[in-house]
Amino acid sequence: MLTSTTIQRLTSATLICLLSACSSSLLQQGATNNYVKDLPPIGNALTKANVNPNQLLNRLSFGSNFSSDQQLQSINMDRYLDQQLRARGSAVPNVIQAQISAMTISQTSLENLIRKLEVQRIAADQQKGIDDSLNKQYQQELSRLQREAATRSLLRDIYSPNQLQEQMTWFWMNHFNIHSGKHNIRAMLGDFEENAIRPYALGNFRDLLRATAYHPAMLRYLDNEYNASGHINENYAREIMELHTMGVNSGYTQKDVQELARVLTGVGVNLNGVAPKIKPELSRLYVRRGLFEFNPQRHDFGDKQILGTTIPGCGLNEMEAVFSMLTRQPATARYISKQLATYFVSDNPSDALIQSMANSFLQSDGNIPITLRTMFDSPEFIASLGHKFKDPLHYVVSVVRLAYDGNSIVNTGPMLNWLNMMGQPFNGHQTPDGYSMQESAWASPGQMSVRFDIARSMAFGTPGLFKIDNQPAPAEKPPTPALASSMYAKNMSKMFSKETRDALLQAKNPNEWNIFFLASPEMMRR
Repeated sequence: MLTSTTIQRLTSATLICLLSACSSSLLQQGATNNYVKDLPPIGNALTKANVNPNQLLNRLSFGSNFSSDQQLQSINMDRYLDQQLRARGSAVPNVIQAQISAMTISQTSLENLIRKLEVQRIAADQQKGIDDSLNKQYQQELSRLQREAATRSLLRDIYSPNQLQEQMTWFWMNHFNIHSGKHNIRAMLGDFEENAIRPYALGNFRDLLRATAYHPAMLRYLDNEYNASGHINENYAREIMELHTMGVNSGYTQKDVQELARVLTGVGVNLNGVAPKIKPELSRLYVRRGLFEFNPQRHDFGDKQILGTTIPGCGLNEMEAVFSMLTRQPATARYISKQLATYFVSDNPSDALIQSMANSFLQSDGNIPITLRTMFDSPEFIASLGHKFKDPLHYVVSVVRLAYDGNSIVNTGPMLNWLNMMGQPFNGHQTPDGYSMQESAWASPGQMSVRFDIARSMAFGTPGLFKIDNQPAPAEKPPTPALASSMYAKNMSKMFSKETRDALLQAKNPNEWNIFFLASPEMMRR
């Protein structure tokens, strides 16, 4: 609790300063464009190395297809990379955008959505044991909203020309992982991706970290809404240091975690829209924006010591000071660089590559495109093309992008089921560390068996992708993959091993050719 001495220490001038800082910097919405203006001039590393365009597309995108190849060939590989690093937005086909625009999560703000759901939840709780149908309806609505979020992500992964942005959006969603099974988080996932991750996925890391910290989904998932002076909860503070910034065994101590938890006291959510009663001398420090709330009466205003630096106790602005300090740590630069290199290069990226990327990260003050550019221009990245094993999401999206290029799917249900079967449902990883990007996590015999079944289903056409649930089947026959007659697919197969090419030659019909192609060892890698 605040003492009279502490309150006296917070002078009116200090309060005004803090309020100005909070409103202008901490809660700013959207990302700036400064992160792309400093990108180095377009180089020629990819062209000079005579990189195979198909292999490059398989790594920069969710899977190469004729459309992305045309996009690349219209310029050149190095210009394509530069364009992808600078690209923003998801200019998907009109028919796909219509599906996205019709979603509840696209039409209703998170605040209004949660307020409505809270009314539904309270009514269900009041009828618990009397009329459980109300709770069933509430749970079904949460699941429906979660499915909308997953569907929107998949549609963008398949159809957006800005493939690197989609890859980075998923990468950061996994880095700042939130499990969907807690509280009402299922209803928050779409907004978390849309407003906390997507605008900053190719921006500045500090802005990204800050945006996730102010989102109610993160605060609920890691219990910071219960973190208050005198009742410290360390969950979120620990994950910020261990998983979001510096990484485990990077030099911070348990005391640093405890002090960061004190910084985060009072940072929480407000689900009902009713402001708490605040003492007059603290009322100007109270902040609420959407569902985010900073309650100064729950905050520990004592000074903190983190990584040997004193953080003056002044309220919400302490978070800004700590985030600036954490994102400028060499340990953070190395940890983020290693995560990126593991995702884009190999399961065991070299120390030299990691350090080179970390240097770019530090010199650019956390500029994500500049850090990525260092990685993409490296000989190690170029040498790795075609060797990185696809996790389930990359496999599923890549086969759909290739097999149904030019067709507009209307139901992602089969894809979501495939991801469930392979153990990688959207936001289904229970712990904050996210899904593994290591081959060993996904290359089991059982996993390969499921992938073969997916290839077989795709090869004979998947009507489920082109049929809306609970509606009659369309009169026209669903499209089937034309891979066996596709020059693009046939050119791809020329790069396959002799064993795979021989198997394709032995295919008895186009459907069998499709199966052999989609289930080939080469289609398991990117």
